[in-house]
Amino acid sequence: MRIVYGRHPSQFGEYYAPDGESFPVVVVIHGGFWHERYGLELGRPLAADLVAHGVAAYNIEYRRLGGGGGWPQTGDDVLAAIDALDPAFGPVVTLGHSAGGHLAVWAAARHPRVIGAVAQAGVLDFLQHPHITRRAAELLGGTPSEVPALYADASPAALLPISKPLILIHGEDDEDVPFAQSEAFARASGAELIALPATGHMALITPNTPAWTTSRTAALRLTHP
Repeated sequence: MRIVYGRHPSQFGEYYAPDGESFPVVVVIHGGFWHERYGLELGRPLAADLVAHGVAAYNIEYRRLGGGGGWPQTGDDVLAAIDALDPAFGPVVTLGHSAGGHLAVWAAARHPRVIGAVAQAGVLDFLQHPHITRRAAELLGGTPSEVPALYADASPAALLPISKPLILIHGEDDEDVPFAQSEAFARASGAELIALPATGHMALITPNTPAWTTSRTAALRLTHP
């Protein structure tokens, strides 16, 4: 089922559920450093696998850089997509990869319906690594000294404490988002950290890999608090 939550072409999600009336919902948030060249097609195989394991999946699109995105538009879209879910649906858990991991944790901090989040190689601290800060500057429209209020609003590390369960899953050989992003955030937040040896960035969203199985299991665990 397609759920439209705004007028922009990117403001929609794809909702899938097993046969039945009400199931916990895992909101799948794709990554791609918030750029329009990456879309929700990345999340479709994950959504299908989640449904096969007994939960509903809501694979969302959102405005990205090059297509009306930026901050706060990108974050606002994630919150609006969750708002569009029928209140009769079950508990809501966010699951996101890379920049989607940022949005998953950020939504857990900001949205009352979200009961927990799984970040797969999440971008969790916009100030910790120079190349992450450069990417964040694209999203936020300026450097930390130019738009400090946006960094304080958007970076999950600036939102601590977050009073919901968070599970961070990260490959120790991640070539795109440093493992230290999750390691440091777990220390600061008390979040659960699952380190995956000899695992790179994309394995976490590749079905039938141990990395994805770990991610799916974590999301299912959060749906049954």
